[in-house]
Amino acid sequence: MKENLIIRHAHIVTPKGTSALKGEQMSQLESISNGVIEITDGIITYVGTEADYKQAESKKDFQVLDVKGKCVLPGFVDSHTHFVFGGERSEEFSWRLKGESYMSIMNKGGGIMNTVRATRTCSFEDLKNKSKIFLDRMTEMGVTTVEGKSGYGLDKDTELLQLQVMQELNEDPDVFVDIITTFLGAHALPVEYAGKTQEYIEFMNKEVLPVVKEKNLAEFVDVFCEKGVFSIEESRQILSAAKALGFKLKLHADEIVSLGGAELAAELGAFSADHLLHASDQGIKDMADKNVVATLLPLTAFALKEEFARGREMIDSGCAVALATDLNPGSCFSGSIPLTIALSCIYMKLSIEETITALTLNGAAAIDRADKIGSIEKGKAGDLIVLMSDDYYVLPYYIGMNTVQTTIKGGKIIPQN
Repeated sequence: MKENLIIRHAHIVTPKGTSALKGEQMSQLESISNGVIEITDGIITYVGTEADYKQAESKKDFQVLDVKGKCVLPGFVDSHTHFVFGGERSEEFSWRLKGESYMSIMNKGGGIMNTVRATRTCSFEDLKNKSKIFLDRMTEMGVTTVEGKSGYGLDKDTELLQLQVMQELNEDPDVFVDIITTFLGAHALPVEYAGKTQEYIEFMNKEVLPVVKEKNLAEFVDVFCEKGVFSIEESRQILSAAKALGFKLKLHADEIVSLGGAELAAELGAFSADHLLHASDQGIKDMADKNVVATLLPLTAFALKEEFARGREMIDSGCAVALATDLNPGSCFSGSIPLTIALSCIYMKLSIEETITALTLNGAAAIDRADKIGSIEKGKAGDLIVLMSDDYYVLPYYIGMNTVQTTIKGGKIIPQN
């Protein structure tokens, strides 16, 4: 999908750079009034004012979009999701509303294992068709790149199937979201390995990870590092094996208790540590020092009725913070970018400028794409959104309501909006 497009009379708002922005840098957005963006073969070739723009005669084949003063932002990057799965868990949600905890449901055989059972019965087409619906919704909300995890197979065949679904969706011309794949075989311990955690780790490390690498099905490897799931040492084993094979690393860290996941992410050089509701002060410092992106998932905290991650303190401590939805069938059955923005600003105390950076450039850095996407700069992909307003303050103001008027992917105007 490579298109030629000129966007005129735009209020351009964007972070700038090719790496994650930390601390005070997160609030520094460039603003260009009456701006022009030129996209050639899907790549941005001009960003600046109307007064400075000179359109050559040779560019008559470019489509022109006059946005009439509307605000144009980089496309959103949702850097943590689990959008390929079978079944749903609405009954479990009703149990949580009555006081059951996420971990107590999981210990009774519900939770992740409930989805594993459903996913193992799904065909390739079942999973693909269901997943495409989510991707279409993402496009409507301005998401142009998404990270997707496996983790609902916990066996070789189904884990590979989830990744293969994402691979095929990535090549589908009717899908307008780039998918970055993550292998999450260590999402939970399957029932057939009950009491045999070490055997499961060896199975994943020796029999599944090498196949994922050989078939080029995933770029990242992730682990649910949590009390009662995979310990710090177990997570270190899995991630070290993945790193040795050439995978990039991510980590579900310190979601339920303060276990030291943030510190482990920094130790191993992970691109991101995610959740972090109970990250320690030392963990926050380590992430800042080692340039680990702290990916916060406020929708999950909201759905679980938990305290939100300390986003304000993380930024003030020099961390690079990203935001993502954590769309999944259990703890957060929502991919709502509008609600994520509202929760970030209202409850996590991020400014709207910091929130925009967290959902664009820093989200791109969390999936190692900050040099290609995440900001409106010459040489980056023409992935953009046009808001319904001439300013970006509407993003948290319209609480849970979509304010994206147009999504543009690689210079192509997407018709869904």
